[in-house]
Amino acid sequence: MAERIWNAADPDQIAAVFGTYDANLNMIQKQFHVVIVNRGTGVKITGAEQDVEKAAQAMDVLLKNVEQGGSLTDQTVRYVVGMVADDAAQEVRELTSDAVSYTVTGKPVRPRTVGQKHYLTAIAENTIVLGIGPAGTGKTYLAVAMAVKALRAHEVSRIILTRPAVEAGEKLGFLPGDLQDKVDPYLRPLYDALFEMLGSEAVERNLEKNVIEIAPLAYMRGRTLDNAFIILDEAQNTTSEQIKMFLTRLGEGSKMVITGDITQIDLPDPKRSGLIEAMRVLKSVDDIVIHQFNEKDVVRHKLVQDIITAYANYDHKTAQIHERKKNRNG
Repeated sequence: MAERIWNAADPDQIAAVFGTYDANLNMIQKQFHVVIVNRGTGVKITGAEQDVEKAAQAMDVLLKNVEQGGSLTDQTVRYVVGMVADDAAQEVRELTSDAVSYTVTGKPVRPRTVGQKHYLTAIAENTIVLGIGPAGTGKTYLAVAMAVKALRAHEVSRIILTRPAVEAGEKLGFLPGDLQDKVDPYLRPLYDALFEMLGSEAVERNLEKNVIEIAPLAYMRGRTLDNAFIILDEAQNTTSEQIKMFLTRLGEGSKMVITGDITQIDLPDPKRSGLIEAMRVLKSVDDIVIHQFNEKDVVRHKLVQDIITAYANYDHKTAQIHERKKNRNG
């Protein structure tokens, strides 16, 4: 058996790492098969030598997160513990870096998974990035954070956010108001992200001055978008013609981020998704990066990750059954 004393300067920080009713502590003990006891003068970790080392590494990362003002959600703790268990302590330690941006309340916006960090790096270093992945991975939120950062740094003069207005179970004609009123519900997630970054009053002012533009994809046709940070959200619901039209709007000094989840296509013919075609067509083009998230990057409730995994397993099994039937009938 090995022992190690783990210290933190502030008792409140130790309490934060341990979690409410020692929930985080219990998760660490269970994962690494160690016993952790707070003796007042230090925290003693007891167990097999390798397990003690990994438990200490996980606690170091969580402490760094607390020191930088981050919140230790259940998802954050699970992710850190899982990554350290997979010998990726150094990668997850690098997440506690400088904030990408700040919300209107001063909360720092940082990557919460290694996948998110790679996504942000891709956006910073390339002109066009396709962010592909399941719900809850922060694709849109982080893209908006990078757009706000670029605007504040005067790297671009405006932000343009757009989505295809696909009728997912409802008919636009039955919605009240003019065309803008009808498409606003589709654009609401983009408004929400901007409100969190800038505040509703600043967003409204910038909308009036056309510094920020939020519009359905159809409004992009025929335009050249210079000096802008442009985000196309829910791109899995574009046709081949629409995404090609969008990509060719790119002007001087601009950057594009295209986000989508190819498992949630609302088009009548899912095989015609422009995003899926773009992933094939653009994969070898310089200055374009296709970044793919997975279920480990989900930063919502634990059940969201479990649901995504369950559906992926179900789809895989279903595909295998269809393939076997096809082979028998062939």
